[in-house]
Amino acid sequence: MMRLFDSRFAYTALLWLLLPYVFFHLWWRSRKQLEYLEHVAERFGRYNVITDKPVIWLHTVSVGETRAAATLVRSLRVKYPNHQILLTHTTPTGRAASLQLYGDEVMRVYLPYDYPFAVQRFLDHFKPEVGVLLETEVWFNLVHRCNASGIPLLLLNARLSEKSAKKYARFPHLTHEGLHGLHLIAAQTDADAQRLAELCGRAVSTMGNLKFDIEPPAGMLELGARLRRSFGERPVFLAASTREGEEEILLNILQKVANKDLLTVMVPRHPQRFDEAANLIEQHSLRLQRRSTNEAIFPNTQVVLGDSMGEMFAYYAACDIAFIGGSLLPFGAQNLIEACAVGKPVLIGPYTYNFAHATELAVASGAAIQVSDAHQLVSELNSLLSDSFRSGKMVTAGLEFVRENQGATSHALQLLSMALDARKG
Repeated sequence: MMRLFDSRFAYTALLWLLLPYVFFHLWWRSRKQLEYLEHVAERFGRYNVITDKPVIWLHTVSVGETRAAATLVRSLRVKYPNHQILLTHTTPTGRAASLQLYGDEVMRVYLPYDYPFAVQRFLDHFKPEVGVLLETEVWFNLVHRCNASGIPLLLLNARLSEKSAKKYARFPHLTHEGLHGLHLIAAQTDADAQRLAELCGRAVSTMGNLKFDIEPPAGMLELGARLRRSFGERPVFLAASTREGEEEILLNILQKVANKDLLTVMVPRHPQRFDEAANLIEQHSLRLQRRSTNEAIFPNTQVVLGDSMGEMFAYYAACDIAFIGGSLLPFGAQNLIEACAVGKPVLIGPYTYNFAHATELAVASGAAIQVSDAHQLVSELNSLLSDSFRSGKMVTAGLEFVRENQGATSHALQLLSMALDARKG
C-alpha cells in the first residue's frame, strides 16, 4: 500500500513541477487555435454551469471519442430522461464536435487537469452518479478521488496498443493502482482486454467497439448529397484526416492518377493546419478551392480543401473512394469505420496501430485495401477508378462489415445500468 501511495505521490509531484508548462502549452496551442484560451478555469475545476438533475458523466477526449459516443449518448437520454448527461473534453475540437452533435441536449465542460484539488472541485460541483472514461484515458488522481467519493468510474470501449502497453508497464505500481481502482474495464477486442488485464491483474471483459454503432446523421448525408452535386460528374477521391507530411506525399502522387478528371478533397485532421495545407496545394500549382467559401466547385478545380469542422460524414457521403489519413506515416491511422458505414471503398496505409483490429477485419472482409506505400496507393486508386465492379463489391462489403460488428452500445448500457444499480443498492 505504501509503495502505491509513493507512486501516486511522485506522479502528483511531477504534475506540480509541470504546472508552468501547462500554461505555456495552452498559450502555444492558442497561437493556431485561439479556443485553447477559452474556459481555462474549467481546466482547474472552476465551473459556471450547474444542474439540479442527477448526473451521468462521460469523458470524450476529442472529436473521435465524441462522435463514437453518439449512439450511447442518445440511448442514455432515452433510458434516463431525468438525468443530465455531462460530457467532458480535453480539446477544443472535441468540445466543438459535442456542441454540433448534441447542442443543448447535454452539458459540456473541460475535464480538469489531474491535480487532486482540481479533480475534487469537479466531483464536488457535479456530483456524478457514475463516470465513464472512453478508450484510453486513465488519470490516476481522478480514479483515486472517484473511489474516495464512492463514484463508480468505468473504462469502456477501452483500447491499448502494444506500444502504449509497454509505456504503461514502465510504471507498474502506478498503472496497477489506476487500472485496479476503476469500477470495471470493458475493452474493444480480446487483445486489448488481455493487455489491460496483464497490467492491472484483474478480469477485463470484451464489449466490442462503439464506433461500429455510429449512425450517419441525416443532416450530414443531406449535406453530402449537396456537395456531390456541387462536385459534378467527376470521380471524387477523399483524403480524410491527413496528418503532417501526408499532404505532401499525396499531392506528389496526384500527377500519377490516370483519370485526369479526378477531383481530390483533402481534409487535414487538425484545423490549425488548414492554411498550411492550402499553401502546400498552391505550391504544387494545383487549382484550389476552400470548402469554407461555400462556393460552387468550378469545373477546372483540382483540389477542394475541406477546411470545415464536423462535416466528415458529409465528405465521406460525397466521395467515390476514401483514403484514411494518419496511416501513410506512423501516426497510427484514423477511424475507417465511418467511411465503410456510408458504403465507400477504403484505402489505408501501413500504420494502423490505433485501429489495428478494425483495419484487419475490414481488409479481411473486402471493405478496405491496405497499401504499403504511396506508390501502391496510387496503383490501387487507379484500379478502383477504372473497375466499377471491384469498387461496387467493396461498397457492399463495407456495409456488411459494419453491420456484423455492431452491438457495443447495448453492452455499454448494461454495464452502466449495473454500476448505477450497485451504487443505489
